[in-house]
Amino acid sequence: MYGYQLAKEMEKKSGGYFHLKEGTLYPALHRLERDGLIEGHWELSQSGQSRRYYHVSTRGMDRLDAMLAEWNTFSDAVNRIARPVSLPAYVA
Repeated sequence: MYGYQLAKEMEKKSGGYFHLKEGTLYPALHRLERDGLIEGHWELSQSGQSRRYYHVSTRGMDRLDAMLAEWNTFSDAVNRIARPVSLPAYVA
């Protein structure tokens, strides 16, 4: 996807929770590309406008898998604290 398309897709998939502005999105894309986590290439759109399209690199997928595993461990721990399976009886 190109940057604007990516921002719109994230907004749509998050139910409007994520609304990224260019000042946030493009610096993040540039850092991810610099770090080898995504790769970009230029293409001409049907209107003749040049757009930079991005995709996740192999290194980026490996990093994403590691981050998701860490997130799942963290969120499971928070859920065990915030939503215990059974509440203990009230002791006066």
